[in-house]
Amino acid sequence: MEAQEQQDQVLTCEDCGQTFPFTAGEQAFYQERGFFPPKRCKPCRAQRKTSGGGQREPRQLHDAVCSACGVATQVPFEPVGDRPVYCRPCFDAQRTQPQ
Repeated sequence: MEAQEQQDQVLTCEDCGQTFPFTAGEQAFYQERGFFPPKRCKPCRAQRKTSGGGQREPRQLHDAVCSACGVATQVPFEPVGDRPVYCRPCFDAQRTQPQ
């Protein structure tokens, strides 16, 4: 069976909307390794790589008062009703105590 000759393609970047070439050599490389075609141009891929990759929003913290020691603290969830909320030191102490 004869391998099909690949031709250069022009793809559109998912981030910036610019077109970029996807050469026959790059296509062969991607296909050989089982990769999908790139969604981003090289500059956007480089920027994404240096920025940590994802666009995560910073974690929202909620003010609370520790149920054990009474100190003001912040927790990554919204405290509800009668459930106890602990500051980091008290939480760690609770976890290490045998039950």
